[in-house]
Amino acid sequence: QVQLVESGGGLVQAGGSLRLSCAASGGTLRAIVGWFRQAPGKEREFVAAITWSGGDTYYTNPVKGRFTISQDNAKSTVYLQMSSLKPEDTAVYYCAADPAGNIYSRSSYYYWGRGTQVTVSS
Repeated sequence: QVQLVESGGGLVQAGGSLRLSCAASGGTLRAIVGWFRQAPGKEREFVAAITWSGGDTYYTNPVKGRFTISQDNAKSTVYLQMSSLKPEDTAVYYCAADPAGNIYSRSSYYYWGRGTQVTVSS
């Protein structure tokens, strides 16, 4: 059973940066790890994903050019480097792994972390 633990969230001013980490334990990630976010009153939405084997990356349009997803296989950790943050990036960010099907859909992912809060002040 894979456990995912997110860290690195916090409060930052608009234009600032944060790096989120997703550490996996208890098993081997074999496919894809993704980041989702959920703002108050909104649906959980896809942010980015990376293939564990080849490092192919995928992003939602609003974060392209600002966010970078990366992996450290030796540490079983996936990172989300977030730059040029905007108030609309404020949300709880969740790490998810091993989707079966559409990698952009939250319903495809089997494993989830508990989330880390990111707040961007204007």
